[in-house]
Amino acid sequence: MLDIKNLTLSISGTPILNDVNLSVGAGKILGIVGESGSGKSLTALSTMQLLPDGSAIDGEILLKGKDILQANEEEMQRVRGQEISMIFQEPMTALNPVHTIGAQVCEAIRNSTDLSKSELETRAIETLEKVGLPVSRFPLSRYPHELSGGQRQRVMIAMACAQQPSLMIADEPTTALDVTLQAQILNLLRSIVDETGMSLILISHDLAVVAEVTDDIVVMRNGEVLDAGPTGDVLRKLNHPYTAQLAKASTHVPQRNSAPVLSAEQKSNGSIPILKARDIVRDYPTARKSLFQREKPFRAVKGVNFELFKGQSMGLVGESGCGKSTLARIVLGLDKPTSGNVNFLGHDLANVEGEEMRQARRNVQVVFQDPFASFNPRHRVERLVSEPLYLEPELSKSDRRDRVRSALSEVGMNDTALDKYPHEFSGGQRQRLAIARALITRPALIVADEPVSALDVSIRAQVLDLLADLRERLDLTYLFISHDLGVVRAICDEVMVMDAGEIVEHGPVTDVFTAPKSQAAKELVDATPNLERALANRVD
Repeated sequence: MLDIKNLTLSISGTPILNDVNLSVGAGKILGIVGESGSGKSLTALSTMQLLPDGSAIDGEILLKGKDILQANEEEMQRVRGQEISMIFQEPMTALNPVHTIGAQVCEAIRNSTDLSKSELETRAIETLEKVGLPVSRFPLSRYPHELSGGQRQRVMIAMACAQQPSLMIADEPTTALDVTLQAQILNLLRSIVDETGMSLILISHDLAVVAEVTDDIVVMRNGEVLDAGPTGDVLRKLNHPYTAQLAKASTHVPQRNSAPVLSAEQKSNGSIPILKARDIVRDYPTARKSLFQREKPFRAVKGVNFELFKGQSMGLVGESGCGKSTLARIVLGLDKPTSGNVNFLGHDLANVEGEEMRQARRNVQVVFQDPFASFNPRHRVERLVSEPLYLEPELSKSDRRDRVRSALSEVGMNDTALDKYPHEFSGGQRQRLAIARALITRPALIVADEPVSALDVSIRAQVLDLLADLRERLDLTYLFISHDLGVVRAICDEVMVMDAGEIVEHGPVTDVFTAPKSQAAKELVDATPNLERALANRVD
């Protein structure tokens, strides 16, 4: 179906791809894996001829035997969508927020047909139903923001399949999704390939995902193909050192020098928790039925209780929309519960304001999922990392600079970073800067909200090692929110499983993940990609 030969690419004189060779058979799934910056996405964009200005490309890209590198833009307009389609990593960025999902699917179909408006809508309904979005529950009039992450990704898949292309490229299509949604999307892509006979290129940094669904694999690094072949053979034999390195990083567990901090032991020792949540309820108003009548409020959090002790790392897992982020905002004092209370170091976060809230916030910081989005791109590192120090106005300028240097040193970065901007760093380095910013006030609690989900496996392993090391050196306490159960297993002492606003299971990580008792926990464990299990289940 697709044969790429001796592909080279440079952008503004900088070499990006060097002699890339790969092929995809008809009805087959090819996985392309590698670290960030390895050239995976630019290989896909070269196939679509969607490269930035200043690009110089050479080689051959044969689609059904025809070299599409020689095609002009008018010819490529027909190729895109009809012959090759692409699913992007972040659907909320790729979808137009001011157009309905029906309009956007119709637009994808309209490019290749002369159907009437009613015929287009009929085709759009049929296409959305094939990806699990029946019009009875998901009318064409809905906008992207009215859908969950998994539903938006299904809309993207519907648009990519609308013209029944021969080849579909999925660029990290499940990175931002929880494990159950990820499993659904991967099963959907596999079923589309089986039913239609189209070919699929799956770009991912997760070897377990690739091992589950692909027929063949290509391993890339620094713009070159280092390893390639049938997926089972490549990932079992690990003949290339870099492939072995990726496999090791994907199952990496940080080394621990101290025993887990378990709540039952702390209580028996008479320890007092630094955070105690009691009967937390959070309701949100819904749309009005009429001028005088409103729908019943939506209850996002339903009577949650938990305790967190000093030095403990508590995991919070659950599907998207289960209430994890709402609970985190309440713990951070950014949202107030409808009822219940949160006692943090003697402060009732549900009722304090002003100076008392400032004192409480000095002791709690947050590390976000995407550091690039949480940083102001116009500010230099020194200002970005020192932002929480507004809570300590008595500090002089030189004291602030010394605190920034100290925080950077703790996360393995030096003074040369002080005057740089966020875009001058890699994803892993930006996450280190985000951790430095969280450390700078010496907080008693750090809330880590999906801190490694956007990172490739090698960088993820480094950041997990850093978080584990900082915890032991600085006696930190973590509330670790993640949809990646492997990460939670690696970094946490205990885990809470949240489902529909409730904590349905709570206990030591090994107990919950080895023998889950609740249905929600069982589904999460079963849906979590596992490289060893995937290879064992393959029939090659």
